[in-house]
Amino acid sequence: MRRVGENSIEYNNVYLLESSTISGPREKNAQLGKFIDKSYNELSCSEKTWEKAEIKLQNEAFLLALEKANLKSEDIGLILSGDLNNQIIASSYMARKFNIPHIGLYGACSTAVLSIIVGANYIESNIFNNVACLTSSHYATSERQFRFPTEYGGQKPSSTTTTVTGSGCSLLSTKKSNIKVTRATIGKVVDPNYKDVQDLGRAMAPAAAMTLRQHFEDFNVDASEYDLILTGDLSECGSIVFKDILKEWGIEFYNYNDCGLMIYDRKVQEVFSGGSGCGCCSLILNGYIKEMLSTKKLNKVLIIATGALMNPLLAQQKESIPGIAHAIVLESVME
Repeated sequence: MRRVGENSIEYNNVYLLESSTISGPREKNAQLGKFIDKSYNELSCSEKTWEKAEIKLQNEAFLLALEKANLKSEDIGLILSGDLNNQIIASSYMARKFNIPHIGLYGACSTAVLSIIVGANYIESNIFNNVACLTSSHYATSERQFRFPTEYGGQKPSSTTTTVTGSGCSLLSTKKSNIKVTRATIGKVVDPNYKDVQDLGRAMAPAAAMTLRQHFEDFNVDASEYDLILTGDLSECGSIVFKDILKEWGIEFYNYNDCGLMIYDRKVQEVFSGGSGCGCCSLILNGYIKEMLSTKKLNKVLIIATGALMNPLLAQQKESIPGIAHAIVLESVME
């Protein structure tokens, strides 16, 4: 492991051993639903509260990843997890079921990649052999906390994103597999002085653009280095701003997509601008991207997870919405 440039890290011995994805009904019935391991037919996931449902999603994602990797819970040295609930309770309540060291992380919707960066540092430093990186989001818990309860029936503008119900687990290991984590770029907090909580894509876009530019500078590469450049959950409105900012900087590329645009079928599903939430990037990364790299349909992918660092209290105080974006590179390897 070595530092590269201003914000980046290069890894030599970090492998994505296995991954898992659990979702709600809307995600399974969308265009990439076939890449989701298990789904529930209702948001409650057979639990009495939305929060308990999200805890269940994380718990099952962790256990399924262990099963797929033929590991036991005692083989995991550390759990890194986060979610969007106050005090990241879905992650903490999930981790209480296991006698495993736990670090809770909060990077808003960038947490899927943030957890992998932190986990990769532990793996590369030979502190742990196996680290579980988990994150989740739930449509109903997020609506109740950040907007209005679904029962309220509030009207939404077209710029609103739809929180993904799902959890993903990435098992990082020193054990060799056919996918490596090779690079990371840690983002900086960027405040565009934007205040519309119904349009978080535009709020996060400047942070994503700055992280991509920094990544290119640190590693002295351009977009042709990657088969796919993927942002986390900018969705339609944010993706347009993201590309416009980069174009102003003289950076243009066509091998780009956004998890918020991929997760749902916007032609038939009423999801407004697209998908968002911790589970958005996590389901795409641990499902579709994992499969594409495993089958060599993609060889090198840059994933830039995005997060809006706000809470309802500050939004009510008319504060702006800072953004953050963290990036990792996943590569298909022949071992």
